This record gives sequence, C-alpha cells and structure tokens, in this order.
Amino acid sequence: MKKIGWLVVIVAMIAAMMLAAVGCGGNAGSAGDGGEQAEKEKAKFTYAMSGLYKPFNYREGGKLVGFDVEIGAEIARRMGMEPNPVTNPWETIIQGLKAGKYDAIIGSMAITEDRKEQVDFSRPYYRSGAQVFVSAGNDTIKSADDIKGKKIGVVKASTFRDVALEYTGEDKVIGYDSDVVALQDLTTGRIDAVITDQMVGFRAMKDGLEIKDVGEPLWVDEMAIPVKKGDTELLNKINAALEEMIEDGTYEEISNKWFGRSILGE
Repeated sequence: MKKIGWLVVIVAMIAAMMLAAVGCGGNAGSAGDGGEQAEKEKAKFTYAMSGLYKPFNYREGGKLVGFDVEIGAEIARRMGMEPNPVTNPWETIIQGLKAGKYDAIIGSMAITEDRKEQVDFSRPYYRSGAQVFVSAGNDTIKSADDIKGKKIGVVKASTFRDVALEYTGEDKVIGYDSDVVALQDLTTGRIDAVITDQMVGFRAMKDGLEIKDVGEPLWVDEMAIPVKKGDTELLNKINAALEEMIEDGTYEEISNKWFGRSILGE
C-alpha cells in the first residue's frame, strides 16, 4: 500500500507540474503575441494627404503613389518605422491631425501664419509658386517683364488670372479649364505664355511637353510637414530624416523621378 501511495503522490505531482508549465507557457505566448502586435502598431508612421494632387499624391491601381508618398516612406524608414500613408479630405486634414487620426501630414501643405497657430511645421521639403512658362523655342520671353501685353493662358477663376491681368489686358488673358491644356496650347502658338504652379509645369516638361520656365517664380510657397502642436520629439525625428535625405542625395533622387529636377529650391 505504501508503494501504491507514493506512486499516486508522484504521479499527482508530475501532473501538477505539467499543468503549471502549460499554463505558464500559454500566458507567455499570449503576452508575447500582444507585445509583438503592440510593437507593430507602434512602429507605424501614419501620414495623411488628400490623394487627389497628382503627381504629389494620388491613387494608381488602388495604391497611393506620388512624390509625397515616397518622401513619407523614406522618412519612416529612417525613423525605423513602417510607412502607412492614408487619405483625408483636405478641408478637414488639420482637424484630423489634431484629433490624432495620424501622426503627420505629408500632402504638399504650404506654411502659413494661420496654420502655424494650429500645428508645428518641419523644415520645408519643397518650394513652389507661380511660374511663367513659354514654348521651348520661344527666345523673346526671358522674364516676367517680357510678357507685358502678350497673350497669357491661365486656369479660369484662379489666382493666376489676377496676376496675368497685372501684365496684360483682359482681352489677352485666355482662360482654360486645365493647366495642362493651357501648357499644351503654348506649342500651338495660340498663346505666348502660361502662368501656373511651378510643379505642374515641371511635370509637363518631364513628360515631354516642349515648354520651358523663364525667370524667377512670381511668388514662392514653402511646403512642409505638420505635426501636432507640441510633438517636439516626432518633429525633430522628421527634420533629422529630411536633412539626412538631402545630404546623401536620396531626396534629389526621388525628386528627379517625379519632376526631372530637385524641387527643394535652396
């Protein structure tokens, strides 16, 4: 009986140890899975854009692509994070940032005094503004002064129309529904010049349209990356990543891919 009693005790002890081991193993596995998931979520760098501003950010085959998307992906990589571009309507994009829907906005946002009161901006990651474009073979227009009295194409109801009226008569300001159509009309000789956003013209040039930019921009906007007010740690990381990209040539490589030149403007 003693032998049977000891045997029962030993079996019971072994069974208890096995159950304890299984229990501990299960808990460790759950904690590990939860920890990995938390780390995965933490590692994402979520940045927003409208998704409607080609070639900076737009959808192609259901995927977000463009200059802004690639800049954001490179910043994420240098911060050791996973890029997660998302879209948000432009009119509420700052509100979404302030509400914590995403970490930053990388969507071609110009720095303005009003916006600076709501968010903190990174250093500029590109500069753009109103630019005069002419046909590639036009040697008579070399600056904005030379478009006085000329036929100038602009998008209808745009601020560019107001600028054109400073240089020529209303009867010589030709309105277009699209910047691209206006630029294409330069090669026909119907108009002498077009005033539009620099980057729109640069992209058309890269795509093979035989036009050129002349003179300095009529004005310049600085585009930067907003983060939530007071998020100094993230802002510093973004600025450091941008500086590294500019220094090692990665920025220029991305810019050349989309525009055929650096659009940093410094």
